[in-house]
Amino acid sequence: MHKKTNQEYQEYLESIVGDVLEQASNQGADQAEVNAGKNTGFGVTARMGDIENIEYTNGCGLTITVYINSKKGTASTSDLNASSLNETIRKACSFAKYTAADDCSGLADESLMALGVLPDIDNNHNWSISVEEATRMAIECESAALNLDAKIVNSEGGNVNSYTGIRVHGNSHGFLRGYQETNHSISCSVVGDKDNEMQRDGWGSASRHPDDLDDHIQIGKKAGMRTLSRLGSKKIDTTEAPILFAPELAGGFVRHAISALSGSAQYRKASFLLDAMGKQIFPDFFSIKERPHIKRAWRSNGFDADGVATHDRDIVLNGVIEGYFLGAYGARRLNMSTTANAGGYHNLIIPGNTENQKAIISSMQRGLLVRELIGQGVNNVTGDYSRGASGYWIENGVIAYPVHEVTISGNLLDLYKNISMIGNDYDPRGGIRCGALLIDKMRISGN
Repeated sequence: MHKKTNQEYQEYLESIVGDVLEQASNQGADQAEVNAGKNTGFGVTARMGDIENIEYTNGCGLTITVYINSKKGTASTSDLNASSLNETIRKACSFAKYTAADDCSGLADESLMALGVLPDIDNNHNWSISVEEATRMAIECESAALNLDAKIVNSEGGNVNSYTGIRVHGNSHGFLRGYQETNHSISCSVVGDKDNEMQRDGWGSASRHPDDLDDHIQIGKKAGMRTLSRLGSKKIDTTEAPILFAPELAGGFVRHAISALSGSAQYRKASFLLDAMGKQIFPDFFSIKERPHIKRAWRSNGFDADGVATHDRDIVLNGVIEGYFLGAYGARRLNMSTTANAGGYHNLIIPGNTENQKAIISSMQRGLLVRELIGQGVNNVTGDYSRGASGYWIENGVIAYPVHEVTISGNLLDLYKNISMIGNDYDPRGGIRCGALLIDKMRISGN
């Protein structure tokens, strides 16, 4: 029996989505939208020199949303045979009868659909690696960390993963598009011991294209070095001092503002940035640029979850809020226009005003470099921020010693205004490209 290629399976899903939309209309739906997808791939985990786990993924699914007299019904299935699909459509139409009418519901305007030629985002690159090769790489990656120093005494594993996703979206405006994307990664995490003090750290590399992955041996060594550097950690006295977020954490710190600027947070009035449009929230030098079409980037797409064509725009310019993140529904609730952000943001770029983390450290008289955050102590309604942290204390422009078991806190409105430096050394593994980020003053709770 012929096994479908990825392209053939995409075409198969597109035909199914088209059929489901037609059947939904026949069953009384005024409007409908369908998302279908398939994920395939595998992941290998090595621990202490042996293979601990090999996991293979091969799953598909379909979700349909129908609108009948401004009432919405949604149903999903992982079975794509005809009878199951027909039952899923019937269920969605049935559910719509029992929901409340909402004048803001429904598809985005037909004129906004991404019906033209889509930008080439270059996100589909298969990795022709066998399970045997991945197994070898996982073991070698972990070994590079374990063999670095006798103080590396345990491991949480070396991992090699490779996955391909096929996505198809269609709606009753005649929009029907599909695409493929790949996700490859190598990572390692190990445990160190010095004088009965245990510390854990790790490192990893992830990309759309296997050629963009870091060398697996170097990943293991970096994981080991990061763990060793945390041994001898101290708990410092409670104080106020500058806080420097490492590049791998800086995007997450800014993401709280992104959540607060989402349509749902705004229309529910559950945001510390409520009605922030036109207000200066960040310093003059600070900007956030949304660029949805960067090649091989994690959050690139030619259209959003409503099928609306994506475009470049500025979210923050010179510290002032210029835009929200709106899908069609949120935009109608706010009496605004969609920003093509149904399903979330697309690649955000925060330009730096200095070179990198090293340059920022050299400018600091004292402060804390944060390399790990613990807990979820962020209130997106009030902006109150309090999280456990570990990292390194800085004195006179150099790292003095590792720090653990402290809490950093403040209010995000104040903290965002006190951002003074951002490096250009962003972490390419995330959807927010922000380098090391320095806040001039923050409370550190310790001894």
